[in-house]
Amino acid sequence: MEDPAAPGSGNPPANGYGNGNGNGGGKGKPAAPKGRETFRSQRRESEGSVDCPTLEFEYGDTDGHAAELSELYSYTEHPEFTTNRRCFEEDFKSQVQGKEWLELEEDAQKAYVMGLLDRLEVVSRERRLKVARAVLYLAQGTFGECDSEVDVLHWSRYNCFLLYQMGTFSAFLELLHMEIDNSQACSSALRKPAISIADSTELRVLLSVMYLMVENIRLERETDSYGWRTARETFRTELSFSMHNEEPFALLLFSMVTKFCSGLAPHFPIKKVLLLLWKVVMFTLGGFEQLQALKVQKREELGLPPLAEDSIQVVKSMRAASPPSYTLDLGESQLAPPPSKLRGRRGSRRQLLTKQDSLDIYNERDLFKTEEPATEEEEESAGDGERTLDGELDLLEQDPLVPPPPSQAPLSAERVAFPKGLPWTPKVRQKDIEHFLEMSRNKFIGFTLGQDTDTLVGLPRPIHESVKTLKQHKYISIADVQIKNEEELEKCPMSLGEEVVPETPCEILYQGMLYSLPQYMIALLKILLAAAPTSKAKTDSINILADVLPEEMPITVLQSMKLGIDVNRHKEIIVKSISALLLLLLKHFKLNHIYQEAGDNNQFCWRNLFSCINLLRLLNKLTKWKHSRTMMLVVFKSAPILKRALKVKQAMLQLYVLKLLKIQTKYLGRQWRKSNMKTMSAIYQKVRHRMNDDWAYGNDIDARPWDFQAEECTLRANIEAFNSRRYDRPQDSEFSPVDNCLQSVLGQRLDLPEDFHYSYELWLEREVFSQPICWEELLQNH
Repeated sequence: MEDPAAPGSGNPPANGYGNGNGNGGGKGKPAAPKGRETFRSQRRESEGSVDCPTLEFEYGDTDGHAAELSELYSYTEHPEFTTNRRCFEEDFKSQVQGKEWLELEEDAQKAYVMGLLDRLEVVSRERRLKVARAVLYLAQGTFGECDSEVDVLHWSRYNCFLLYQMGTFSAFLELLHMEIDNSQACSSALRKPAISIADSTELRVLLSVMYLMVENIRLERETDSYGWRTARETFRTELSFSMHNEEPFALLLFSMVTKFCSGLAPHFPIKKVLLLLWKVVMFTLGGFEQLQALKVQKREELGLPPLAEDSIQVVKSMRAASPPSYTLDLGESQLAPPPSKLRGRRGSRRQLLTKQDSLDIYNERDLFKTEEPATEEEEESAGDGERTLDGELDLLEQDPLVPPPPSQAPLSAERVAFPKGLPWTPKVRQKDIEHFLEMSRNKFIGFTLGQDTDTLVGLPRPIHESVKTLKQHKYISIADVQIKNEEELEKCPMSLGEEVVPETPCEILYQGMLYSLPQYMIALLKILLAAAPTSKAKTDSINILADVLPEEMPITVLQSMKLGIDVNRHKEIIVKSISALLLLLLKHFKLNHIYQEAGDNNQFCWRNLFSCINLLRLLNKLTKWKHSRTMMLVVFKSAPILKRALKVKQAMLQLYVLKLLKIQTKYLGRQWRKSNMKTMSAIYQKVRHRMNDDWAYGNDIDARPWDFQAEECTLRANIEAFNSRRYDRPQDSEFSPVDNCLQSVLGQRLDLPEDFHYSYELWLEREVFSQPICWEELLQNH
């Protein structure tokens, strides 16, 4: 089953989102132009060099089914396909005479699988591996008997459902436990100077079978029979909940990740572990569509209004913008004409305002689209480059986010095609309304009323209208309700009683991960850093190539190139799986409770673009409404890096880049905003607006410095209080209920020492019968 990506897809494509050697990224200092014509031509060349075609990328839970199956293997494992086929054919011919697997009836196939599982329970490690390889060949679709890739995919699904119905997954789970606890294999790997693919043969076979079963059964098709649909739900339940007093399967895989990162098991095939973990979490908790459905359901249960839109669906309808030009950013001082000459022409350029990019928003043009080369007649009439540099400088003098007033509109304004509206519904938080009223009351009446947003006495009529508009767009999130309920439970634990927590798959997974959650996240981040591309050598990172390096290193140039491609592809798949896993966990845990934190003709590589979008979405989730974390983006100078990412013409990636730039604009200063007006215009057009959010001018009170460390400490304290209240329940707590019923207390069974019955009569005589009871004194005291 070959990887649909061409061998060259292991390297980042030269289409703009890698560190390619394109024409627009030269390090040399630009030479000063001799005249305006030279400047004009250099500007056009620079802008044209960074342009790239729009990427036909559709974001989703996964790539195509064939691509997801092929990414399980590396090119180094290619010879093992033949080994798997040979093991199956040897075993099959010894059990079935004169027929092939596809020619058998279903009952005969089930009987053969039962025999395979029986032969799997042997003491000999070598014989057990051969039988496991035969099972793997079945899960791979018995490709030796198929004529096309479509047939292989069909029989792979059929065989995986058959294997599950016969109990194969449970049998392989027991074998996986044995291999994880195999101390001999761990010690052998630790003693070796270099670990290769041969050290993880058994684990790779077991994990491959389990991955193929999860991926094939997880995939839903309209043509699936009732039996397959029932098997899928049963399988999902088995993976989600603790079966036979065992932990959920995802926790076992998480323990493998931490064991690998700790150095105790360096031979674990970490790529297969991460892929299986990602698909198990997606299968049990649900992908993005199921997540959206859960969000809608939870809002309905909490009595909140329905969502106005689905973010992913809105982004799919957006088109990408052209990359911004970098001429002014890189060499403005060398290329721009003297300020004195520019000031002399500003008065004559007012009539050209309508030709500038401020109206591009309403013409639905690309925000970063470079102007068409002017003809000689146009250049003469415009006069000395007014269509190039002067147009850019006029953008610095006006507000590109607001259309010109009617009195200043040109005569040709009626021909401008205004869009129906922005793609996002504006949102307003309760905090925004309170902040607006606080400033208005201080200005007009001299005092405030706290969190009262209903009393508008003494405020002018325009303020009434503003408050009405803000309340119309007020958005209450599930997180707001959860935080409010948590505060009430902390204040009144006795009167509100014990919280009823539904036992959902997400809740069960969080409970199991809770006490080791930091270790899990640190392990995933270590692997992510080891797999991320960098220009510096990583001497202290963990070895993630144990399941891709062959036993014998390449000796020819062709073998070395193939291994290099395999290693790059291996790292890309690891980044893809970790980014998708972290994003799923973060979104599901947040929805469960806000205080739970966690080769084809395409011109791009699907998994790389998928990973980039996932990492950008993670960064947005972690920094949203967290000003201390936003400041970290500013401190580490992420704005230039994010702006370069806008070269990739893909709407969803650009949206999350612009979101990260939007939250930083108030901290980047006025000069940065003036120099990046096209980026500011793109933010205005593509990112959702929060009314009263002064992101474009930096006057928001949230932009003022304060103790950012206190904000993080408060958040950590709230999370620890939530975990302690819900999951730590000591029996001797002062809030434990007291049983005051005499009948109930006397009816309780007490654990007495074993020798108590020997001295029972003596104890009664000494403590009960020989002690006089003064009933009058007892009554007087009470």
